[in-house]
Amino acid sequence: MKQILLPYISMAEMLAKTFGDDCEVVIHDLADPAHSVVYVANNSVTGRRVGDSFDQLIKKVILSEKLKDDYVANYYFDAPNGKKIRSSTLLIKDDKGKLAGALCINLDTTRLSRHIEYLQSFLPGQRTEETGQASEADKEPDNVNDMITRLMEGIIGSEGGDGLTRDGRIEKIRFMDEKGIFLMKGSVEKAAEMLGVNKVTIYSYLDEVRGKRG
Repeated sequence: MKQILLPYISMAEMLAKTFGDDCEVVIHDLADPAHSVVYVANNSVTGRRVGDSFDQLIKKVILSEKLKDDYVANYYFDAPNGKKIRSSTLLIKDDKGKLAGALCINLDTTRLSRHIEYLQSFLPGQRTEETGQASEADKEPDNVNDMITRLMEGIIGSEGGDGLTRDGRIEKIRFMDEKGIFLMKGSVEKAAEMLGVNKVTIYSYLDEVRGKRG
């Protein structure tokens, strides 16, 4: 784990112990996006493990209109295990202000939601409000381009597209598409530049990974 991330280990443990069994805290090293998870305190919430990749980071944090002072608080997502998760993420910057990592707090709201529904069932005319997910961002923060570019650099690697086969380039595009990289304006052109191909080729790869081509 990088030196810049080490102080966050004790913070992760403190938060998990403070909020109990329904709280999980994950530390990401974003220099290695495909295996960004480097520490997990109480992985019983989502089952995240060291070596896993990030999931909600781009869609729910970096592209969120709520991103301010390098954090987004209280957004929701459904975990693969079916749990409704309330999450907050702090972006960690290096001494040059570049994106280096992230600390994510994941709270399982399943038991709380059940208790609320139970109590509200005794109130006539009351209806349980669904806990909605944060809306997708229409407005991009000024430093989004820099953060996405840094993530793309980590995904593609220092050698760029020169050391990759066609299948290797397609797998890079598949990963970036799954993580939401291409939601950002100009990301196709940036990927083409980094991989040493034209943007028509990137669109062709995207069609292929999305199942639009044979």
